[in-house]
Amino acid sequence: MKMQYNTQKEKLIMPEYGRNIQNMVNHCVGIEDAEERRKCADTIIDVMGNMFPHLRDVNNFKHILWDHLAIMSDFKLDIEYPYEVIKKEELYSSPGRLEYSRPNMKYRHYGKILEKLIGIATKMDDGEEKNQLVKLILNQMKRSYVQWNKAIDDEKIFEDLRDLSGGKLNISSENYTIPEVKAAPSRTKLKNIKYQRRR
Repeated sequence: MKMQYNTQKEKLIMPEYGRNIQNMVNHCVGIEDAEERRKCADTIIDVMGNMFPHLRDVNNFKHILWDHLAIMSDFKLDIEYPYEVIKKEELYSSPGRLEYSRPNMKYRHYGKILEKLIGIATKMDDGEEKNQLVKLILNQMKRSYVQWNKAIDDEKIFEDLRDLSGGKLNISSENYTIPEVKAAPSRTKLKNIKYQRRR
């Protein structure tokens, strides 16, 4: 008797359940008596559930199994399902267009979170807490600025802060010196460093 390899057999619709379950589903589809067909489907669901006991606590676990049964039968299993199962057109339809959030930002290199922090600082009462927050904002603005610009321009950062705060945070180099920051090395530079270390 010539051995038949799995690669030569019909491709499984849901390989995670294995060929025996698929054969059971195929047999169930061919049962003529409606009541017997439903009993067979219930048995298959029980076997499928026992294969993944760790998923029993997952929400809608039984519903998912009935969906899988319908899919494995190529939607040919004619029974009264206990749940509304997925439809063939839903399974193979392309997903809808995903709209990405594109928040409006004056200066994209600073990011939306920094703009929100500036908004918070403008509403704070004058005092040490506000001064500390503004300094932290300026420090972070400089880090972000350096990542996108080769030349460091503190005056431009002070100007951007005034602009983003609507003129409410008017800080200059006479009042505060932003600490020096170093730009993070590019990925290409990091790769070169790693390569040199290996040699």
